[in-house]
Amino acid sequence: MARTESTMLPLGTVAPDFNLVDSVTNNQVSLENIAGQKGTVIMFICNHCPFVIHVNEEIVRIANDYRTQGFGFVAISSNDIEKYPQDGPKLMWKTAQKNNYTFPYLYDESQEIAKAYDAACTPDFYLFDANLKLIYRGQLDDSRPGNGIPVNGRDLRQALDAVLRNALVSTIQKPSIGCNIKWK
Repeated sequence: MARTESTMLPLGTVAPDFNLVDSVTNNQVSLENIAGQKGTVIMFICNHCPFVIHVNEEIVRIANDYRTQGFGFVAISSNDIEKYPQDGPKLMWKTAQKNNYTFPYLYDESQEIAKAYDAACTPDFYLFDANLKLIYRGQLDDSRPGNGIPVNGRDLRQALDAVLRNALVSTIQKPSIGCNIKWK
């Protein structure tokens, strides 16, 4: 298992716009469509990465816990499906169904969106405030496949909770670690 860290896009960065196809509905989804009143979580994931598989249940729980509180959620897969066909849109649809994703799962065929977000690995998490300025990026929590630490989403949950309390999100943030994005 390759271990690649997030590149940690600078805090305050305005969310790059996108308009991509949702693998579940086949509809175009833009940043504007999914932006939440309180904030927006953008996750770079893929179907086959063991790091993503390890946290899938928790990202669904977090989306379910916070979307009703004014947060928008979206997942994006940017892997090269020529070399990694298991990450293609048809199988993304199956992954979304199997894991009960309650958020759009978009395919970034050109990889332009991953590059715009400076995404490096899967999973990679970004939280933008109500003005679409980056306030958190990095890991879900300290759990990794095989390290014995339970998956609890602590780091991302703390950032989301700070927004709900109108408090500042801590700038002490750890990069995510996962499989590298499979570039063309």
